[in-house]
Amino acid sequence: MEIKAPRGTHDIMPDEIQAWQYVEGIIRDHCAHYGYSEARTPVFEHTEVFSRGVGDTTDIVQKEMYTFNDKGNRSITLRPENTAGLVRAFLEHHLQNEPLPIKLYYLSAPMFRYENPQSGRYRQFYQFGVEAYGAPAPSCDAEVVSLAWTLLQKLGIHDLELHINSIGCPKCRPAFQEKLKAYFRQYEGQLCQTCLERLDRNPLRIIDCKSPVCTDIVRDAPTMLDSLCGECQSHFDTLKAYFDAMGIAYVVDPMIVRGLDYYTKTVFEIVSKDIGAQGTVCGGGRYDMLVSQMGGPEMAGVGFAFGMERLLMVMQSLGLLPKRAPLCDVYVAALPDEAARMAAFALCASLRAQGVKAEVDHVSRSLKAQLKHAGKIGSRACVIIGADELAAGVVKLRDMQRGEEQAIAMETATEAIAAILK
Repeated sequence: MEIKAPRGTHDIMPDEIQAWQYVEGIIRDHCAHYGYSEARTPVFEHTEVFSRGVGDTTDIVQKEMYTFNDKGNRSITLRPENTAGLVRAFLEHHLQNEPLPIKLYYLSAPMFRYENPQSGRYRQFYQFGVEAYGAPAPSCDAEVVSLAWTLLQKLGIHDLELHINSIGCPKCRPAFQEKLKAYFRQYEGQLCQTCLERLDRNPLRIIDCKSPVCTDIVRDAPTMLDSLCGECQSHFDTLKAYFDAMGIAYVVDPMIVRGLDYYTKTVFEIVSKDIGAQGTVCGGGRYDMLVSQMGGPEMAGVGFAFGMERLLMVMQSLGLLPKRAPLCDVYVAALPDEAARMAAFALCASLRAQGVKAEVDHVSRSLKAQLKHAGKIGSRACVIIGADELAAGVVKLRDMQRGEEQAIAMETATEAIAAILK
């Protein structure tokens, strides 16, 4: 038996987790400034939530979902993305009756997709995302993009490009899809098998194909930007004006369609130039039909998602992650004497109550070994307690960098040590 994590998964161990917590802290603070509140939903949902919300013609639903029947013979799916599940929660908790817009975020939420693992992509991966419901105005699109853009700036990532597109709405998209079908039928003999299956059901998805042959064919395909209705054109023009007003540069990219069926009007990606071909660190857009498709009222929605692993990969490559903080401020070392060990344990507990990171020996090390261990875990100081110290009513405090020692009265040791460290 091989004791190894399943392919496409990864452990986040203590040497990495502080970087995650650092980024998560900045994200929480940033979302609060934009008025977003955290929501947490289950890691599995009824399969219909995703087949109905994400779209049964998408690669996610057709190829990538982890779906199984539970003991009650109900079809259950580990969530491959969080928007559909969050809409389900939005409706179940009747948030549509609250003052709008409802602005939510989720953080380091685990997702599951069966796909080929590659750099920064896993079968179990983590996402941060925001969702805003009930605001159809393009200003909300601009705010959502601004939140993502300024967050990346705050994290120290500046070599970025914002790519935007509009994929229309149910009024103008059908006519465009017919244009796409007519165009792609000229190349039926060259399209990959997946795109042949998409041709009649959802030709827009062919634009997102990564096959080199299909990519070449797509270059000369009609674009949705030439077929927008007046409402969608006005929405897109106003959105661009908001970006101009905020000083956020953008590239209009008609090849962005995103991989999920629920998007309407605005779609966007933020691309980092620091992680190669797979450079997208954030993707999202508007989904004005999703709430009603899930059984709720007509309700506008817009949001995005970050892959946490990819975000941390970019920050690591740029040297933006902090060094691991020391595990310990004070190591309380005791000579091999039971009374000294008891006193060390009590002092350690007292120091922790004062907010000091303190450690004490649990494996019967010698004094020399305890001091060596204190250095390994980055302790700033070491307290030494032995029979002589107990008899004198003092403890010895050693500065681990300077090697200097001083005696401190045992009865005031906690307060004195805490004050010295501060």
